[in-house]
Amino acid sequence: MAKKDDSKVFIGRKKSINYVMAAMVVLNDKPVRLLARGRSISRAVDVAEILRNKFVKGATYGEILIDTETIKNTDGTNNNVSSIEIEILPPKK
Repeated sequence: MAKKDDSKVFIGRKKSINYVMAAMVVLNDKPVRLLARGRSISRAVDVAEILRNKFVKGATYGEILIDTETIKNTDGTNNNVSSIEIEILPPKK
């Protein structure tokens, strides 16, 4: 069975502050990764900026990965969906 990775926060349609709070819980101990696809990418960037500028002063960006995933629809056609993964590192102590 695969180990659950609690250092990832999947960004969806909820308000940004919900994801900020979820990420802050992880960021106290270790780096957090924000993952988003499609229209949620802009919300992921917003969450990252809110975290760094308002809540966790001194946090820095780590690795930022941008990708395109091909998803097969129920009718057999394929769609390309962009995705982003943003790593935020806790402040140095």
